[in-house]
Amino acid sequence: MDLRRVRHFVVLAETLNVSRAAERLHIAQPALSVSIQKLETELGSRLFERTSTGVLLTASGEAAVAEARRLLYQGEQLARSAREAAEGTSGRLRIGFVGSAIYQLIPSLIPLFRGQYPGVELVLREATSTSIVQMLNEDALDVGLVRAPLMQPSAATLVALQRDRFIAALPRTHALAQRRRLPLAELRGERFVMYSAAGAPGLHGSAMAACQAASFVPDISQEAVQIATVLALVESGLGVALVPEVMRGHRGEHVAYLDLDAASPAMETTLALAYIEGMENPAAQRFIELCGHRGLPAAAGAAGTS
Repeated sequence: MDLRRVRHFVVLAETLNVSRAAERLHIAQPALSVSIQKLETELGSRLFERTSTGVLLTASGEAAVAEARRLLYQGEQLARSAREAAEGTSGRLRIGFVGSAIYQLIPSLIPLFRGQYPGVELVLREATSTSIVQMLNEDALDVGLVRAPLMQPSAATLVALQRDRFIAALPRTHALAQRRRLPLAELRGERFVMYSAAGAPGLHGSAMAACQAASFVPDISQEAVQIATVLALVESGLGVALVPEVMRGHRGEHVAYLDLDAASPAMETTLALAYIEGMENPAAQRFIELCGHRGLPAAAGAAGTS
């Protein structure tokens, strides 16, 4: 059904005068009459009775006016929704994120994005960096917040968003737990809770490189995928660990965090935005633009960073 004819019908029903209706619609009277006739033919029912002074709605016309107004409203909503989706101001945005992003990155990015694009439905999914990259490649996610380096081949583009230094996590009962900082080399000989090389290759590689830069290979007693799980094992007294500084926000009752004296680039890890170039989701493009306006801050309170 041609919505222009429906609009012509509604305006004529409101004015009950062909001349005034044509003037409001900015069309010629004959064109309006032809439009109404075609709509009546399409509906199989007369909508107006012609009189010497104008027109009157028939019973069918009276019944059709309310539905015609709803149809016009729905048509406008359809056009608006399509336009906003194309502009990235509505639609759906699927975001994957690693657990450590909840301490600073998620609380800063998500409210900012929602404030600028309240019409976009956000679907957030926590996963490992490896899983997030896989889901990006499979078009199961639009963007991801991952730990870099990824240590795996991927078509994803990475934009660094937050730099974290490694700090040491020790059980509160550990002999070094009362120290505020120490050289990483002092942890030589300690049992380490390490990130799984298969499940968290980026963090595993970075932590191993940091230890090697301090001239030792860690004695690994336990492995885990998520940083929160690593910290739970540390709290349980199963070893020490290297964790990103942002994890100070994880207030474990039985874990102590110590700054490390080390200037090696291996002592840093990065939270990054990951996405596939050429994606067609405009809302994702808006999120990428928003992230691009951020600097590359260190985690709050990070020692030795700027």
